[in-house]
Amino acid sequence: MVRINGEETDAAGRTVAEHVASAGFNAARVVVELNGDIVPKAAYADTVLKDGDSVEVVCFMGGG
Repeated sequence: MVRINGEETDAAGRTVAEHVASAGFNAARVVVELNGDIVPKAAYADTVLKDGDSVEVVCFMGGG
């Protein structure tokens, strides 16, 4: 199980890019933190989630 934004999810074996897309996020407007480290956007497709990982996906919002 992978903890994503505080919820246990069966996402082990998926890449960060796969999770971001399946969750409906626009990859250009999010930052992903994996086990306390920011994942560079260029590494989303190559970064595979593993059991025990902790992921935070933060979406940027416009406003004023």
